[in-house]
Amino acid sequence: MEMPKLFIPGPTEVPDEVRLAMAQPVIGHRTKDMTELYGGIVEKLQKLFNTNHYVMVITSSGTGVMEGTVRNLVNRTVLHGACGAFGKRWYQISQANGKEADLVWADWGKAVKPDMIAEKIVKGKYELVAVTHNETSTGVRNPTDEIAKIAHENDALVAIDAVSSLGGDMIDVNKYDVVVSSSQKAFALPPGLAFAIVSEAAMEKTKSVEGRGYYFDFVTLLKRYEKNKQHPTTPAVSLLYALDVQLDRMLKEGMQARYERHVKMMKIVQEWAKKRGFALFAEEGYRSVTVTTVENTLGISVKELNDELVKRGMRISNGYGDLKEKTFRIAHMGELTPADIRGLLGEIDEILEAKGVY
Repeated sequence: MEMPKLFIPGPTEVPDEVRLAMAQPVIGHRTKDMTELYGGIVEKLQKLFNTNHYVMVITSSGTGVMEGTVRNLVNRTVLHGACGAFGKRWYQISQANGKEADLVWADWGKAVKPDMIAEKIVKGKYELVAVTHNETSTGVRNPTDEIAKIAHENDALVAIDAVSSLGGDMIDVNKYDVVVSSSQKAFALPPGLAFAIVSEAAMEKTKSVEGRGYYFDFVTLLKRYEKNKQHPTTPAVSLLYALDVQLDRMLKEGMQARYERHVKMMKIVQEWAKKRGFALFAEEGYRSVTVTTVENTLGISVKELNDELVKRGMRISNGYGDLKEKTFRIAHMGELTPADIRGLLGEIDEILEAKGVY
């Protein structure tokens, strides 16, 4: 059965060349072949994001590294900035790990502003400020560069969740102590790999934190990498093959061109939504480059729309959680093109016109 083309904010479409790379024979994870594969991947990621920070690729969801970041960098206190479901999840992760976690909350569709963090933060009180860069549930892009500056001025490390933006949006990873991401969104890979881009300052702090656990312990991960460019535990070898091929594709396109393609797709979706009488859920000036959350101001059945789209070989996302049917989300990330986006929007127009919506 032919599967629908995915215009959802993860998992995203995987190019055939990348998908077929996973069919290569599995290699031993303690071999020279693995050293060459994983070492090359780390170097390519550093080149792609123009950084000398430590790069770790872990078999996990992005949520795993969000938890790992808290366990590695926080003995006691952490300040979270959240404006949607995934920012709130990171706060709950800190609570679940017994940390003294405080929350700066922006209303749904609003961004966490720098002054909100500045009003809450106390110099020397927080070890870490953790903020979502791109909130997948609302389509909000938080001003994390400015927030990072405030955090550092107040003697705190800063970590961002860039799960749905890294590889599509332009992010200066060198401004942060940990950047968390994963494979199934803007990287256009299958789910199963997570990334941690870690600064020297964060690595130094990690060494003094107790109770880091084992699987996501940055010290253990780095020690094994520095020994022979391998993992402490068995990695998802086939996914690493796919990542290696996709990084070559991303480097060939170039991060600036990749970003500009994502911006072009974003503008197409936003202009379409406003022209058709929908509203954009995220506040102006803080809208995601990789996913647009459309407010369902026309009162359509998002489920029925998606059912019809699936019949035509396409799929979008309903609103997340309490926003279901109140919003819908169109992802414009990964290897999608402006032509793909125009094709999707044309199909939506046909369906809604047939229903007499407009």
